Amino acid sequence: MSKTIKKIGVLTSGGDSPGMNAAIRSVVRTCAYHNLECIGIYRGYQGMIEGDFKEMGPRSVNNIVNKGGTILKSARSKDFMTPEGRKKAHDHLVKAGVEALVVIGGDGTFTGAEVFNKDYGFPVMGIPGTIDNDIFGTSHTLGYDTALNTVVDVIDKIRDTASSHNRLFFVEVMGRDAGHIALNAGIGAGAEEILIPEEDLGLERLLDSLKKSKASGKSSSIVVIAEGDKIGKNVFELKDYVETHMPEYDVRVSVLGHMQRGGAPSCFDRVLASRLGVKAVESILEGKSNYMVGILGDKITLTPLEQAIKGHSEIDRELLRVSDIMTT
Repeated sequence: MSKTIKKIGVLTSGGDSPGMNAAIRSVVRTCAYHNLECIGIYRGYQGMIEGDFKEMGPRSVNNIVNKGGTILKSARSKDFMTPEGRKKAHDHLVKAGVEALVVIGGDGTFTGAEVFNKDYGFPVMGIPGTIDNDIFGTSHTLGYDTALNTVVDVIDKIRDTASSHNRLFFVEVMGRDAGHIALNAGIGAGAEEILIPEEDLGLERLLDSLKKSKASGKSSSIVVIAEGDKIGKNVFELKDYVETHMPEYDVRVSVLGHMQRGGAPSCFDRVLASRLGVKAVESILEGKSNYMVGILGDKITLTPLEQAIKGHSEIDRELLRVSDIMTT
């Protein structure tokens, strides 16, 4: 980077996640610490195209570290997928004097940043914000820990009802392509079975497992299922299948949906967001660009955006083994 950066823009894009506000706060205050100007870009890339900017200082981010969602709002932008849309966005950034970007979001957000960097050589740094924890190059994404705690809390409550009425509950959690939430929350909440996209359990094995649970004296069961699991077309079809083959069970379905994205971020997510925000800004000042800031082994690391986008976040095989043992 040939020139000294004096003004940095920050945006959130894609699905919101707890910890995004803490990351915005960290970026803004790190900029202030280094005597940089910071511009908040509202509604992600769409706001960048429309020039929806606001100057932000340390007092602009008071009392947001504990809030879920994102004060900068979020949106998906079809216009940004076009060269014309990206040119409008670049023109607005140049007019506002913004010289680098910190983008907070998932792989779609990072893809947009990478393309924008290729188009204009514009310095970009990514912070992973998605509850699915499906980004390569980091052990934790912002919002993942909070979502896990939310899911476990809800399953604990569902278990009270399941036990009282001798019911089998299918609890569907988020995870279209990755089973991290289902696997970890399932173990944490003591689920009798866990269904994830990475492992095809199969209908017969599921029935065998439920029958063994019944034979061992369990009068109720919790099955945690990731929304992307391939065992059935959907969780309601799975419910019908089990009811047909195990009429002794009173089966219920609970789809947790977007409640998993909401709520105050956990302490872990607040601290992680603060660390990632500092690293993102200071990496830009060091002349780095086109990286995602992440955490591996409790060390803050940099991963090229291309790797973060194209890499595959692997499920923890040891956790799968633990899950098998715990459901015995």
